[in-house]
Amino acid sequence: MVTIGVDTHKHTHVAVAIDGIGERVGDLTIPTDHGGYEQLLEWARSFGQVCRFGIEGTGSYGAGLVSYLRRHDQKVIEAGRPDRRDRRQRGKSDTLDAENAARVALARNATAVPRRAEGTSEMLRQIKVARDVAVKARTSTIITLKALIVTAPDELRPELQPLTKAKLRERYAGLRPGPVTTPLAATKHSLRALARRWGLGRRDRRSRRDRRRPHPASRSTAPRGVRDRAGHRCRHADPRRRPATRATEVRAPFAMLCGAAPIPASSGMKQRHRLNYGGHRQANSALYRAVIVRMRFHPATIA
Repeated sequence: MVTIGVDTHKHTHVAVAIDGIGERVGDLTIPTDHGGYEQLLEWARSFGQVCRFGIEGTGSYGAGLVSYLRRHDQKVIEAGRPDRRDRRQRGKSDTLDAENAARVALARNATAVPRRAEGTSEMLRQIKVARDVAVKARTSTIITLKALIVTAPDELRPELQPLTKAKLRERYAGLRPGPVTTPLAATKHSLRALARRWGLGRRDRRSRRDRRRPHPASRSTAPRGVRDRAGHRCRHADPRRRPATRATEVRAPFAMLCGAAPIPASSGMKQRHRLNYGGHRQANSALYRAVIVRMRFHPATIA
């Protein structure tokens, strides 16, 4: 029985194999392509039966390797980040990081299963990445515009401060700075450029429509009685990432992921619990919205 630890990078992966008692039996460096993944699996099987793979960065550089190993019925564990105290004592290298990942997987200190990048959940995650970037860029532009108003010349600032957002955008886009030879002209030029970036024309209308209407896949997967946006965000917290035989085996990890699971916090004579603070913030927000909406509109929940 061998356990394989993998330290993932953009162009290469470094793997270390250890046996059942923690002895290091070999290491390997592979390219991040299909041929490299085949080489890694053949190399791991050459030592005997492979117990599990402990991989760092399963959601980024290691995603391709995780997908390949799962297609070949291998057990994959998210190894997480190395212990800082151990790294300070032993130093750091790709081989040491891979060995640490293997030891964490062997000791079963890491039990997180990487999410499956497939199905409706992955579709909505990809769509949400583009949406979040657009919203963040728009917010940054608005903040920059308002900051420029504060420091604008006296000829321009009094007539811009009382305007609403919509009127500001129209007014900014219509500015005519002329030759940029004075601070006033430079300010007008910057305001006009930011206003056009803010979202004039068809692209802005499309972004507003996308924010209000999520992808149709979210409507088919969102719980009944929950708004589309809450259902959209719930896709980040997919409780079906691993097979379960009982309902509690699904609810427990789902509650931990949503930050709604009780954690013992007892000391001495006081017996109490607190909520898990390490959950997914967006999943927690989606769960909160789902509960609030159901408490107001869903008859069964109200009853």
